[in-house]
Amino acid sequence: MKTPRPYPRAIITPKGEKAAQNGHPWVYEAEVERLESPEGEPLSSPPENGDLIDVLTEKGRYVGTGFYNHHSKIRVRIISRSANDRFDEHFWERKLRYAWDYRKTVMGGEDSPDLRCCRLIFGEADGFPGLTVDRFSEILVAQTLSLGIEKRKDVIFPLLVKILREDGQEIRGLYERNDVAIRKLEGMEEGKGFYPLPGETVPDYTETEIIENGIRYRVDFKEGQKTGFFLDQKYNRQAVARLAKGKRVLDCFTHTGSFALNAAAGGAKFVRAVDVSEMAVELAAENARLNGLEGKMEFVAANVFDLLPQMEESHDETDRFDFIILDPPAFTKSRKTVDSAYRGYKEINLRAMKLLPRGGYLATASCSHFMEEERFIKMLMSAAHDAGRELRQIEIRQQAPDHPILWNVPETNYLKFFLFQVV
Repeated sequence: MKTPRPYPRAIITPKGEKAAQNGHPWVYEAEVERLESPEGEPLSSPPENGDLIDVLTEKGRYVGTGFYNHHSKIRVRIISRSANDRFDEHFWERKLRYAWDYRKTVMGGEDSPDLRCCRLIFGEADGFPGLTVDRFSEILVAQTLSLGIEKRKDVIFPLLVKILREDGQEIRGLYERNDVAIRKLEGMEEGKGFYPLPGETVPDYTETEIIENGIRYRVDFKEGQKTGFFLDQKYNRQAVARLAKGKRVLDCFTHTGSFALNAAAGGAKFVRAVDVSEMAVELAAENARLNGLEGKMEFVAANVFDLLPQMEESHDETDRFDFIILDPPAFTKSRKTVDSAYRGYKEINLRAMKLLPRGGYLATASCSHFMEEERFIKMLMSAAHDAGRELRQIEIRQQAPDHPILWNVPETNYLKFFLFQVV
């Protein structure tokens, strides 16, 4: 590099160079050959964790600048590939405005109700590595999993609130859901609570109400899973609602009842919603009452892996359904457990296919990046073969566009959603 720069340097291996130049923002520990001072001299001590570092090839070619952290196997998270960028407040404001403008475009325009419950920041897909920000009406919920972002949140969070308010959006507070063990891998502590926006009093509540697809939900953003509500299936729920009219629907792994409620609102004859968590089932039932749908819905706390075989053996007509929805939590969060996850997905899909009458309908999903689409399809074909059924594809869908997919970052492409008629 010819222009002097103030940042230390990470010289990377050819493997790291190939990945970085293909657009992936992560540089792994094994891909760092050595660390140098801005002048190219050996470093006597590593950079401060969370600070900026330039990434260079062995020949001195600039690749990008990112957050350094020697606690993490992801040694550098690249945030810019322009040597002209200055990483000041204007840099972060530009990126935040870009993310917000994208949501306004893909979620139906600035007056769309979908903007009031959507993902505003989706980590690497928006150039904010390790940061998730969801909007639930007047509350923003953030989860920070990289130290570089953590050290800059006092710039990023107030800017985000400012940008939204300037656009006429009502924002009353920002809650941090950092109660996740993965933060320890970055050298950060766990915790949760309202972020103190400068000069403002934090709200005195930790529940709010959202409207998604015309359905009202209570969202507990303090104790609910992840940030409090899963927004990525928003439009897949609409697809389910279109098929549900007049049908008896079984919604497995219902969580807060979102698929079940969309089916009921779509005109289902009857809906049974099942989840292993009694707390989730209670919240789903409350959401049904909130929407006046409880009269044709039933909520059951049970393990789906136990329940489906029991229903298969049952002679009770109330255990017969012509539309089954399978939206389980991620069965694998690493490549090491993919085989076990495959067996779990096959078990529930096989049982559901056998339970359905010929001509019934199946919605099935996986939210694990490690269960790649090709393997998921292979599993579905195997389950259908063993069940003696054929699958007539209706739709293949993915996550909602407020969770954008970067083709050069496979980790952003995680949700697979299939709709079939089982014949």
